[in-house]
Amino acid sequence: MTAATSTVDPAEIAKFEAMAAEWWDPEGKFRPLHMLNPCRLDYITGQIAAEFGRDLSGERPFAGLRILDIGCGGGLLCEPMARLGGSVVGADAAERNIAVARIHAAQSGLEIDYRHTTAEALAAAGETFDVVLNMEVVEHVADPAGYLAACRDLLKPGGLMICSTINRNPKSFALAIVGAEYVMRWLPKGTHDWRRFITPDELYGLLRGAGLDQVDRKGFVFNPVTWRWRISDRDLSVNYVTTSLRPRG
Repeated sequence: MTAATSTVDPAEIAKFEAMAAEWWDPEGKFRPLHMLNPCRLDYITGQIAAEFGRDLSGERPFAGLRILDIGCGGGLLCEPMARLGGSVVGADAAERNIAVARIHAAQSGLEIDYRHTTAEALAAAGETFDVVLNMEVVEHVADPAGYLAACRDLLKPGGLMICSTINRNPKSFALAIVGAEYVMRWLPKGTHDWRRFITPDELYGLLRGAGLDQVDRKGFVFNPVTWRWRISDRDLSVNYVTTSLRPRG
């Protein structure tokens, strides 16, 4: 990792280092992400295809696009992006995550550039991308404003960033903390700090402050009857996602 200024919180990294070996176990500690992943991918692929005029029915619709998954974990999003033809860089501040991701990509026959590094270090090195995936990371960093500014620097003019996080309200405390960590035990206790959750309006302000134009936001809503997630135009009360663009001018 470079010596560039970092917004990484060592205590947050330690949490995910401890769980790294379980990234690809659909019944393990990352079960919630495995359940959410189809919904996330529907949103991500739709936004990228619409912005760059790509046909998702094609064999490699994202060919020619350079895609960064910042905070990539074990590669749950990197691998499908690579299969869709993107040139993918997966970056994570937790070194054990990168080791797991590299092994799984090799087993899957995929070429993905995994790096143990940070958004700030990549930006300092002059790296730029057409797309930055910034999923469930901003609530874990020490300085969200600084982190999002680094993500902006990683986008080419006209580049697209997709950022998801968790709202901060009584409902999110009940579902994302009490429900997910204490009742369902989907995640180890203490995985999330409710005080670090960010409301949609707060995230909008942070994105605007970073020089990004927000063009879309949706909710990810879990249905306990069907046991599935869906995308919602209206319900951003717990999990939600935004799409922003770096202006060309």
